[in-house]
Amino acid sequence: MLRKPVRLCPGDTVGVVSLSAPVAAECPRRYRRGLEELKRIGFRPRPAPHVTARHGHTAGTPEQRLGDLHDLWRDPDVTAIINTIGGYNSHHLLEDLDYEYIARHPKLFIGYSDITALHVALHARTGLVTVLGPALMPQFGEYGGVHPYTWEHLRRVTMQAEPPGELTPSPEWTAEHLRWDVEDDRPRRYVPNPGPRTLRPGQAEGPILAGNAGTLLLLAGTPWWPRVDGVILCLEEDESEHPGTIDRMLTQLRHMGVFSRIAGLVLGRFHPRVGFSEDDPLEEIVLRAVRGYDFPVAVDFDFGHTDPMFTLPLGVRARLEAAPTKPRLFILEAAVI
Repeated sequence: MLRKPVRLCPGDTVGVVSLSAPVAAECPRRYRRGLEELKRIGFRPRPAPHVTARHGHTAGTPEQRLGDLHDLWRDPDVTAIINTIGGYNSHHLLEDLDYEYIARHPKLFIGYSDITALHVALHARTGLVTVLGPALMPQFGEYGGVHPYTWEHLRRVTMQAEPPGELTPSPEWTAEHLRWDVEDDRPRRYVPNPGPRTLRPGQAEGPILAGNAGTLLLLAGTPWWPRVDGVILCLEEDESEHPGTIDRMLTQLRHMGVFSRIAGLVLGRFHPRVGFSEDDPLEEIVLRAVRGYDFPVAVDFDFGHTDPMFTLPLGVRARLEAAPTKPRLFILEAAVI
C-alpha cells in the first residue's frame, strides 16, 4: 500500500535533523544560512535537539539521532522533515525505527545521498512516499539561497497534490567546490547544461526507486531491501567514487538479478572528480553491466552530487522516454495529498 504524506504549505513547520555526518557542527555558518533560507521561502524551521551534535564520525549517537527523528515525526506541528546533509551510517537507525507509527502517520521526509538508507527502508517497510531531494546545507545553505531550479522541482513534488510532470533539464549546472565557512562567500560558477543522454533507447513506466547506489547496496541481504520489480531505478553517486567503484556497484546489481526485474535505469549526473574519460568511459561501464537486457537506459539527469537538482519521490509512477536523441523523464502521479 502506497502511503502519501500531506502536502507542505506556506507557513508550515519543517523539522531539521542530522542523521549522518556531523557537518552542521563543523560548518555553523552554512547551517545557519540554510535555516535562514527556509524562513525566507516561507517555512518555520524546527531544529532537532542534537542537530549540531557530534559523536565521532556521526552527528550524535545512534540513540540521539533516532530520538530526534522520532520526536519530529511525533510532533503534530511538523509537516515535513529535512536532513542537514548525508554522510555515513544513517543505517544505524534502521533496526529501531518505529515503522508502525510512521506508517500510521505519513510525513514528508527529504534528503539524499546517505539518507537513501532511510528512504528505502521506510518505503520498503511502510509504503511511505519518501523524497529524494535537496538537503539543508548543500542546497538551502548555498550563498544567495537555494537555486531556483532546485526549489521549483521540490515545490512541485511536495506542495501540490497533482502530478509534477516532466523533469525538464536545468539550463546550467555546477560542480565547483568552495570550502564551507571558508570560501563559500560568493556564488559558484555555472556552465551550460548539455542535458541527459540516452545510452539505450526505449520507453518504460513504473514506480520510482531512487537513491545513492552505494548506500542502496548496503541494504542487500537485509530486511530493508526493496522490491525492484518493474521500477524505474534512479541512481546517483558522490565525488569520492571512481570508474572502478561505479563499475563494481553496477556489476553487483547485475549479479543480484536486479537488472532482470527493473523497467528502466536512470543515472544522475556524476561529479567530474569521479573521473570518467575516453579511456574509461561511463557508457562502456553501464552498457556492460546491463548487457542482455532490453530496458531503456539514460544518464546525466539533474540529480546527485552536482547542482541544481530535481526531486524524486519514491513509489510514485514515472515514465522514461529514452529517444535516441534525448531522453525525457516524467512523474505521472502526485507524491502528496
